[in-house]
Amino acid sequence: MNQPTESRFGSAVVTLPTDTQIQITRVFDAPAAIVFEAWTTPDLVRRWWGTDDHPLTVCEIDLRVGGDWRYAMNMDGAELGWHGTYQAISEPNQLVSSEVFEGYPDGEAVNSLTLDEAEGTTTLTVVVQHRTKENRDGHIASGMEAGMQRTLDQLDILTVEWSRS
Repeated sequence: MNQPTESRFGSAVVTLPTDTQIQITRVFDAPAAIVFEAWTTPDLVRRWWGTDDHPLTVCEIDLRVGGDWRYAMNMDGAELGWHGTYQAISEPNQLVSSEVFEGYPDGEAVNSLTLDEAEGTTTLTVVVQHRTKENRDGHIASGMEAGMQRTLDQLDILTVEWSRS
C-alpha cells in the first residue's frame, strides 16, 4: 500500500451513462484528502496536469463556491485554455464546477467530482454533464481519454509519493 501501482496506470474507465454524460472512474492509492488537495492546489496541479512538452502556463484556482478556476497551456504556439466556476465544494469528497474549453465556448459542461475513500484507497469519479449529445460526442472525439489517462497516472504518482512523506 502507498506505493505507485503500475498496474493502475492507464486504468481510468470512461463510460457514457447517458446521451449527455461522460463518467470517468479511477482508483488511487492515497487518502481522499490528499487527492482532493492535489486536485485543488495550483502548485500541485502544475505537477500532474499537462505533459512535459506542454506544461500548464496558467493555473489559477479560487477554491470557493462562486470562485473561478483557469488552466492554460501552450500547444504549438497557441494557447489552449479551460476555465470554470465552482458551484459546490465539500472537502475532501466533492467538487462541482462548470468547465469551458475556450476553443469551443458554446460547449460548457458541469463536472461533478466525487472522492470515496475506503481502506487507504480513494475512488475518483467525475461525471461530465454536457448540454447536448453533440457536445459530449465532440468531447470524446477530441482525444481527451489519452491525455486524461496520462494526467491521472501523474496524479497517482504525486499522491502516492505525498502520502508516503
